Amino acid sequence: MKKILPLMDWGIFSLRLYHYILLSSRLIIVSEPMNRSLLYFIWLIIALVVPMMFWFPGRRTNKVWFCVLELVLGGSYYVNSVIHPDLTSKADYLLPSLTMGYLLTRETLWIIPTVTFIPFFFQSSLGVTWERTLSVGTDNLLFCFIGMWASFVANAYYQKNELVAEVEQQNKLLTHYTAEIEKMTLLEERNRMSRELHDTLGHSFISFIMSLDASIALLDRKPAEVKDRLIRLRALAEKDLDEMRNIVHEMGEEEESSLIRQVESLVVRFREHTGTALTLNLLGEERPIRFEARQAILRVIQESFTNALKHGKASQLHLELRYSESKLQLCVRNNGKPIDKLNYGFGLTSMKHRVERLGGSLSVLSEEGTPAITEVRCEIPLKGVMLHGEN
Repeated sequence: MKKILPLMDWGIFSLRLYHYILLSSRLIIVSEPMNRSLLYFIWLIIALVVPMMFWFPGRRTNKVWFCVLELVLGGSYYVNSVIHPDLTSKADYLLPSLTMGYLLTRETLWIIPTVTFIPFFFQSSLGVTWERTLSVGTDNLLFCFIGMWASFVANAYYQKNELVAEVEQQNKLLTHYTAEIEKMTLLEERNRMSRELHDTLGHSFISFIMSLDASIALLDRKPAEVKDRLIRLRALAEKDLDEMRNIVHEMGEEEESSLIRQVESLVVRFREHTGTALTLNLLGEERPIRFEARQAILRVIQESFTNALKHGKASQLHLELRYSESKLQLCVRNNGKPIDKLNYGFGLTSMKHRVERLGGSLSVLSEEGTPAITEVRCEIPLKGVMLHGEN
């Protein structure tokens, strides 16, 4: 079924060839002079071959010139055979009419009345009855329409197969696209989980290390205080474990929670376990936002705190969180060592990707002075991150 059009082309071509074979066989039967028979034979060869220079199945497709030459060369021989009835085959001009109907285009619509009225042009001079003339003209018209119908069917099958092939190609592309999306989704989830683990565990480990360092320094002199610190560290470890469990269960959910309460809890724990001077300034009216936005803000704060202590050796930090009509702004400022050259490691890259995925921006500024100041600024548009039903 996929090769219906080429098969139909070759079928019509074979019928046309059969027509000229029939006409050639009549030259052997009729008793015509040798010179005239040779002339007729050459005429048939020209009528057969010349139109094929413009249409041949699978190679040439100039249908207009084929029809014109078929009508001029083959049609003239047909008229001659009407004048000399012994040269006429049983097919008359039906198969050429079929072929031209099959190859008909808008430019060759004039062929339909031509093949129909050819017999009428010579009716009076040949003395053929009107009944016979009408019969021949109707037969030519009928075979021309049969050719047109065959062309319509062949093209319909061809277009159907083209559509099927296109659908199959689209299905393949869709399957490939689905596989790529699944792969990207899995990769995104893996990256997202790695960011959560890095941001959460990294912050916790910094707090643990600093508390353990202080405990080691006091172990010999103040064992009771060390014991108290270790008890608080154990409690902190339990909280961090609970937080990790919540992250795993909440990831992708739209659970409503207070960002301000989470920030306040984060600040209290940081002060308690690092002993760093930390001020908090909350401005504007809080609005419920999605889990991803809350997590992004919390991770930016945690990473900023961790970098301030780990790399900047800061002793004072200031955190400001501001809600406005259209955006949520965050600023974390510390007095640690200024950054000579900003390098986006995993932590900063993770923060930046989190914020940019929400349509926001993140920047890090560092200035030398007395004291030196390093700021992490973050802005997230509220549109798109607020919970459904919130304005």
